[in-house]
This record gives sequence, structure tokens and C-alpha cells, in this order.
Amino acid sequence: MPDLTATGPGAAALACFLLSYLAVALEERLRLAKSKPVMLAGGLIWALVAIAYRGAGLPAQAAGEAFRHALLEYAELLLFLLAAMTYINVLEERQVFSALQGWLNRRRFSRRAVFWLTGFLAFVISPLADNLTTALFLGTVVMAVGGDERRFITPACVNLVVAANAGGAFSPFGDITTLMVWQQGKVEFGEFFHLLPPALVNWLLPALIISLAVPATQPRPQAGKVMMRRGARRIMLLFLLTIVTAVSFQNLLGLPAAAGMMLGLSWLGLFVYYLRMRERRFDGLESVLGEDGLEGRPAGAAHDRGPLELRRQVARVEWDTLLFFYGIMLCVAGVGQFGYLAALSRTLYLRLGPTSANVMVGILSSVVDNIPVMFAVLTMNPVMAHSQWLLVTLTAGVGGSLLAIGSAAGVGLLGLGRGRYTFASHLRWTPVVALGYAASVYLHLLVNSALGQ
Repeated sequence: MPDLTATGPGAAALACFLLSYLAVALEERLRLAKSKPVMLAGGLIWALVAIAYRGAGLPAQAAGEAFRHALLEYAELLLFLLAAMTYINVLEERQVFSALQGWLNRRRFSRRAVFWLTGFLAFVISPLADNLTTALFLGTVVMAVGGDERRFITPACVNLVVAANAGGAFSPFGDITTLMVWQQGKVEFGEFFHLLPPALVNWLLPALIISLAVPATQPRPQAGKVMMRRGARRIMLLFLLTIVTAVSFQNLLGLPAAAGMMLGLSWLGLFVYYLRMRERRFDGLESVLGEDGLEGRPAGAAHDRGPLELRRQVARVEWDTLLFFYGIMLCVAGVGQFGYLAALSRTLYLRLGPTSANVMVGILSSVVDNIPVMFAVLTMNPVMAHSQWLLVTLTAGVGGSLLAIGSAAGVGLLGLGRGRYTFASHLRWTPVVALGYAASVYLHLLVNSALGQ
């Protein structure tokens, strides 16, 4: 591949990428969905790639082949996330998360106890449900418990971001970055668990300090009791089996994990059909007997919210986020075609060395977002020891916690807690989060430096 960094199309492509990211950073002020500028930039950049290739005398189909390669990587990611997000939406419809929120409220935990409990749940759930989904549904608990008390909401949201990103760092399902690393074969499934000790330190150390600022007051009690709807536990089991299938497809059959996830989505579709038939028969029986003929019907039953339909849950998927990933991956891949990523790789990994470079990758991911940063590293594919691939997986995952815009979890909570959790309120805790980041890197180098040597 020729070096096209000094060409006019190359400079224009880089400008498109930077301007699109500026628009993403100003999403709240511009009231413009973050997917739109990066999708526009992605299309323009690849048009510039084709123009530059022709000017350099490369075959006409070269740009098309490079584009299809980037599109295939995105397609695998899209299908994987589509299945996972649909499962989460169905669990939400079955009131699994509302029941959890009600359980917390009935136990009369103090706000400080809720701070620790939601942080712990974020750390243990995000390896399965991904950090964005985990942060969003636990964020609703924090908002409900906190009300308008920003002294609780801001520390609790910072804690959720750190915990969800740290928990996601030691699982291929926990973050988009770890999923990409696993799909590229850089780290095997079982090897992610070497990152558990540094990830735990990354969350616990800041949480201990932040918790001192959380008031120990009691939240207002919530009226009523929310029960999970019919089939909720079986859907949770199906979700677990779907994850096992995805891992088996990747490790045992050599097939993309997305194929296993889509197979699991078909199981969900069949079970939803079964539930819908059951609920219709239940409603028919109620119409014959009358409401007094059936006792103990739980709150939130079928007639309260309508029948469960899979297509509705697919429609509720965060499509703006999925399209944002499309635009970002195309932007990074397109910029890479001009040689900018190769130049960056030489600067970082040859001059600074892999350890310093990977620490810088984590810091950079807090500003640029960890997804394009990790995709850029994978595209550069620097030669380094296996322990260094584990290090960059860790730093790209937890480095995004330094700023609110550095990870999908942070961006999601910014939207959820408008006015109560902001970029500026997170920034006040950045030095504490950075302390946890430094401690996790040190612990990884201490206990995992010999891996893959």
C-alpha cells in the first residue's frame, strides 16, 4: 500500500474524520444524533480513498475490496450486538430490571449502599450484558433512587461508568473493544480472565474514594411491588445459553461468534411465539371467567402492556449507536488506507515502545472514544508480545472511564441523566479515576508480564 498521507485526498479525509468527531463531541449542544456526522464522514472518506487510489495508479477494484473487508468486520459486530441488545430489551419488557429496582427500594438501602451495590452489579453484569447496556439499566436505578440529589447521582454515575468499563475489560462480551480483539484472534476467550485482578483494582480504588462523598441518607420509599412477567427466568437462561453457543462457535467450530448469537436469537423468537400463544389463551380464559375468576395475577401481566412481539424489541434496539459504530469503523478503516495509521504505529510502538504506547492508547481512548482507537490498533497490527495485547485490551477498555465521552457507558449515561450527570461533573472525578487506571496498569505489568513471552 503506497503512502498517501501527503496527498490532497488524504488531507481531506483526515479533516472529514476530525470534523465528524468534533460534531460527536458537541452532540448535546448541536442536538444532532452522533451517528449522522460519522456516517457522512465515512462515505466521503471512502470516496476520497477511491479517488486517491486511481490517482496512484492502483487497480480500480482495490478500493472496493478494502471497503468490503471493513464492511464484513462491521457486519459481524452488528449481528452480535443486535442479538444481545434484543435479549436485553425482552428482559426489560419482562420487567426483570424493574423488579431489581423494586427489590433495592424495598430493602431500604441507604444511598451509599445503593452506590456500592449498583457498582458491584455493574462490574459482574457487564462481562455478559456489555458495558453500555449494564450502565443504562443500572443508571435507571440510580436516577430513581437519587431523584434530584446531584450529590448522589454524579458520584453514582461515575462509579457505574468505571465499574461497567472495568467489568467489561475482562470479557469478550463486555465491550465493543474486547469483542473486536476476540474476533480478531488476538486474545483467546479464557485469556481475558487474566485481566480480572487489574480490572477489579481499576474499579475498587476509585470507588473507595468516591464513596466518601456519597450521602448515607435514605431514599424515598417506592409504592407497590413489581414482579417479573411470565417467562423472564427462562429468557435469562436462553441468554446464557446463547452466549455459550457464541463462544463454542468461535472456539470449537471456527465460526464467527455472531453466528452463534443469531442462532440464539432464533431460540428467543420461538420462545416469544410460545409465550404469546400462552398469553392469548390466558386472556381468553379471563374473558370467560371474568376478572374475579382469576386470583393472584401479577402486576404487569399481558393485558397491562400488550403481547410480547420480537419485532418490537428489535425495533427498540439502539440503532443510533449501531449506526455510529458503522460510521466510526468506516472512518478509521478509510483513514488507514491513506497510511495515517501506519505512521501512527511507527510513532507510538517503535519510538515509545509497546508498554508506553498501550498506556497512551488508553488515555487517548478517553478523548476519542475507545472503539475507533482499538479498531485503529487492530488495523495497525503492531508486532508485540501477547501480554501487550492483553495490556492494550485493558487500557482501551478502562481508559474510556477517564472522561464521560470516552466510552459507550459514559455516553449512554449522559443521555439518561441530562442535567444531573454531565461531562463537567464527571471531569471533577477524573484524577481519582486516573489513580485507578494507573494502579490497574501497574498490577497487570506485575502479574501478567510473563504471558506469551
